[in-house]
Amino acid sequence: MALKKKPVTGMKDMLPREMEIRDYVIQMIKDTYKTFGFTSMETPCVEHIENLCSKQGGDNEKLIFKILKRGEKLKIDAAKEEIDLVDGGLRYDLTVPLARYYANHANDLPSPFKALQIGNVWRADRPQRGRFRQFMQCDIDILGEPGNLAEIELILATTAMLGKMDFHNFTVRINDRNILKAMAGYSGFKEEDYDEVFIILDKMDKIGAEGVGAELVEMGYTQENVDTYLALFDEISGDIEGIRYCKEKLKGFLDEKIADGMELIISSVESAKEADFKVEFDPTMVRGQSYYTGTIFEVTMDEFGGSVAGGGRYDKMIGKFTGQDTPACGFSIGFERIVMLLLENGYEVPRKGEKKAYLIEKGMHQAGILKVLAMAKEDRAQGRQVLIANMKKNKKFQKDQLIADGYENITDCYRDSVEQL
Repeated sequence: MALKKKPVTGMKDMLPREMEIRDYVIQMIKDTYKTFGFTSMETPCVEHIENLCSKQGGDNEKLIFKILKRGEKLKIDAAKEEIDLVDGGLRYDLTVPLARYYANHANDLPSPFKALQIGNVWRADRPQRGRFRQFMQCDIDILGEPGNLAEIELILATTAMLGKMDFHNFTVRINDRNILKAMAGYSGFKEEDYDEVFIILDKMDKIGAEGVGAELVEMGYTQENVDTYLALFDEISGDIEGIRYCKEKLKGFLDEKIADGMELIISSVESAKEADFKVEFDPTMVRGQSYYTGTIFEVTMDEFGGSVAGGGRYDKMIGKFTGQDTPACGFSIGFERIVMLLLENGYEVPRKGEKKAYLIEKGMHQAGILKVLAMAKEDRAQGRQVLIANMKKNKKFQKDQLIADGYENITDCYRDSVEQL
């Protein structure tokens, strides 16, 4: 039987054109985030299955690629439950591994700790445009900072990086889980029903307010509560005035400090931003991960039709490892979606130096080859990217390919002479 040459469903091979952009974007991310004081760190791609299944990752926990125990530990005949067979899994995001990492190394890390982590994650999801089963995430997190400075710096750093990638007029949407809870409480929903209500609310952009209302009623909630709830969204504007309205309207349900903090974040980001984008208060934004405890945010782009970055505050996660809660907030860039958009837009990586090629005629003597190698060495010393290749029969086609790949200077190296194209 012939071996399969296509990659596994939901994963893909990377051609040189894409790899050039990926490498450039990764370096741009590192360089930009470094200017904001973030430092690189790394965690293993395999995580303890108990950590991955800790009921903090929302629907992502249904998408884990689980790893069977090895050797003597794997006894299939004696297995009664899945835990008897599995003790690890491929990480579905970088946040849970970061929490474990910080809990394990907190004594060796600065406080606050500004972490930059770039790595592949895996989800057994249904592949679609911009979504794969193996994909790279780029996270920045601030651990140990309880104030809103963490949110401000995360948003400023992420948007500065997107601006350097020539993205314009995107939107940072921001909300707070405490505002979500206050709106639900004001409308008469019970606290134990909040998660179910928010799951339905999260469909607002797909089914609209009417659809959300119909589903809530279908789930058994009273028409009065549903009408009160939906009316709030009609009354709240997507700016600072909307936050002030929530502060006044939801008295007794919403801590004023939450509203004041949201106003501080938006006004600070608007004042200090380095890129061209809008900040919008969106009371319908939920974000699925249950580990979020406060501020949540996303970056959306009209040209993509969805979010390309997201994050929020998760002050309770590290405490599950240590028994003591630690303030934590993070922002993750949808790296694969960013690369996809750059490829679709024909993005060209800026050239730092000239790309030069030497084409060697078949049969060139040793002295000639040494001369070409010496010239290439000198070119590289001057910052040029140099390719040496044997001359093909169809030299015109070969040169056209090189020119298409950005080689502006091509030198023909014949057996008896070296001629400049």
